[in-house]
Amino acid sequence: MAGWATLLQGSGFAGLTWENLVMFAVAGVLIYLAVTRNYEPLLLVPIGFGAALANLPGANLSASSSYVPGDEMHTPLLQLIYSAGISTELLPPLIFLGVGALTDFRPLLARPITLILGAAAQVGIFVAALGAHYLFGFSVRQAASIGIIGGADGPTSIFLTAILAPELLGAVAVAAYTYMALVPVIQPPILRLLTTRAERAIPMSQERAVSRTAVILFPIVITVLVSLAVPPAAPLIGMLMFGNLLKESGVTDRLAKTASGPLINIVTILLGLVIGATMDGASFLRPQTLFIIVLGAVAFAFSTAGGILLAKLLNVILPSAQRINPCIGAAGVSAVPMAARVVQKFVSEQTHGRVNPLMAAMGPNVAGVIGSAVAAGVFLAILR
Repeated sequence: MAGWATLLQGSGFAGLTWENLVMFAVAGVLIYLAVTRNYEPLLLVPIGFGAALANLPGANLSASSSYVPGDEMHTPLLQLIYSAGISTELLPPLIFLGVGALTDFRPLLARPITLILGAAAQVGIFVAALGAHYLFGFSVRQAASIGIIGGADGPTSIFLTAILAPELLGAVAVAAYTYMALVPVIQPPILRLLTTRAERAIPMSQERAVSRTAVILFPIVITVLVSLAVPPAAPLIGMLMFGNLLKESGVTDRLAKTASGPLINIVTILLGLVIGATMDGASFLRPQTLFIIVLGAVAFAFSTAGGILLAKLLNVILPSAQRINPCIGAAGVSAVPMAARVVQKFVSEQTHGRVNPLMAAMGPNVAGVIGSAVAAGVFLAILR
């Protein structure tokens, strides 16, 4: 009997706390949403499973920014990935490399004015950051990490938070990817509130042709200009544009397929698992986690509104023949291509199929990827 008692006392069951049990439920919800609702499954399944692993007492499968290296034989498995991929700022830029190889910037080049719609859709980042600091008492570095959720860009959120506020990494990442998944739920009410029937029915003119030279020069020029203007944004912008150059050059198909396929898949698995591994119950179940989730929703709503309102303002200035359907401004958040598809579905339903702005919405959508990376670079330049 003594042996059985010793075995039980040394098992994980004896070390379970209420925080662990709650986090098992949280992990289950994330996996449920991914599997049954198809909400960002490529990230929520690894994050959910990683959260479950992190809350297994004695399993040594957690990760933390506060980990102090000791006997390497006992370093937690996922801590190795955290130290090598998150602390070194490696994994998020690699995600951007794959995203670049999957992105087509032609809709943006065909309508350069949509670049400013993508910029306007980052307003929620700064609104939420100010609110987090002045209303909820977060430090300036923490507030910046919370605000970046408004960019609807998971890798950027992880990249910035891992540098400025690693203690918030799990909560920020979960909020960012959850709201990315909820774009079809969050954006239509805002679109309905801020646009009229007449505005929704504004047709978008035919895109002008984009030359191959412009498509190849674009990633090079943007990398140089943005990196010179905001150097801390260079890791994200540089990898994004390098991936796009691999795709568009026409002579590196093998590299482009690797970046957009096996590489991004491997990095996504590692990134999701290690983010989940930071969500141990003791650090995750705090009031500030709830505040982060609320502020993330505020950031996302303001970002959506920012793109729409700037498009409406442009219509006051532009000639009637060049007016923009303001709904495409909502796609300025960088949830590519989901936000553009949401705009297409909303406008098509509201106009009974007469107006279909999908390609026009892709312009601000891909511009939003650039905008969120630049916003992160601005925060790093000021606060790092």
